[in-house]
Amino acid sequence: MQFKTSLSDRETGSTETGIVNLGGVDHFYQWIRSPGSGTEKPITHKPVMVFVHGWGGSARYWESTARAICQDFDCLLYDLRGFARSVLPNTGVESLGSYELGDYAQDLGLLLDHFGLERVYLNGHSLGASIAALFAGQFPERVERLILTCNGIFEYNALSFKAFHLIGGYVVKFRFPWFLSVPLAGRLFMARFLHRPLPDAMSREFLEDYLMADEAAAVGTIYTAVSEQAALEMPQIFANLAIPTLLVSGEKDIIIPAQLGRNAAALNGRIEYLEIPQTAHFPMLEDAGAYLTGVRAFLQSGI
Repeated sequence: MQFKTSLSDRETGSTETGIVNLGGVDHFYQWIRSPGSGTEKPITHKPVMVFVHGWGGSARYWESTARAICQDFDCLLYDLRGFARSVLPNTGVESLGSYELGDYAQDLGLLLDHFGLERVYLNGHSLGASIAALFAGQFPERVERLILTCNGIFEYNALSFKAFHLIGGYVVKFRFPWFLSVPLAGRLFMARFLHRPLPDAMSREFLEDYLMADEAAAVGTIYTAVSEQAALEMPQIFANLAIPTLLVSGEKDIIIPAQLGRNAAALNGRIEYLEIPQTAHFPMLEDAGAYLTGVRAFLQSGI
């Protein structure tokens, strides 16, 4: 594959959005393609890259990355169930399953089925990277190459996990719309996640997405993503990945420290590790140039 794009691309891509029901939940999705690529189902022969966002976020923060590579990939973005624009129905949440990572991986498979996508490139971030890794481990025949951004393995500690769940539950419970009226609220909200500041408008979008997240989904995924089960299962998932994988960490990340990414990469010779200096939990936004250069080098390697 020869990439036609560069860091100074002028093409921003055409966008199509819609709703698809996956497992009883209406999911928001978005296609980003180069202009003239068609609608609904790709009519080009370009490969497809699917992006999976992290906890409390939405597909919005992947848009700039997708636009940067849409000359080479048809990019499919979506909001996870219970987050942002993928709103849970009011009736019988119990019938929708739990908030286990496996449920979200199943949604991803249903999304690919809906669009008739047999094999894709997959890029997940944070919680979304755990979902992507789980999916790739279960269905390696459906993933050409895997990119995991800000992810890793951690050791189980009962006391610290309990404290994390308690604090996380309070953080989710005490959310109020008036937060958006506070001057520079978005910047204050994102400070813990970043080493380099983002534009205020983008930080505000992150705060909006966080406020929109369904409480049950937000709390549920805190418990399932940071759990004894995940601490036991994720190392095996990383160790058994059978497809070429790139794991990207931010050097200054305090949410998922880079050491956790290095630990995961060391488990499997198929995992290539990239650590981006002077970035934290959103390296694709804090240093888009370095991130895209690393991703493109990985996608071209071995071709």
